[in-house]
Amino acid sequence: MSARDKARNSAGKAKGKAKEIAGRAVGDEELEVEGQAEQARGDLKQAAEHVKDALKR
Repeated sequence: MSARDKARNSAGKAKGKAKEIAGRAVGDEELEVEGQAEQARGDLKQAAEHVKDALKR
């Protein structure tokens, strides 16, 4: 996994976590769920990168 991809995935997860916390703080369930989805998307992308790396070996 390239450092750029890892940084993008981590940034997406952090952005999602921020949205989740903000949504929870203001009682906006939609924002909270959107944040959770962004975190999951970052996790999936990171897992896909790990699979690609494993197949290269």
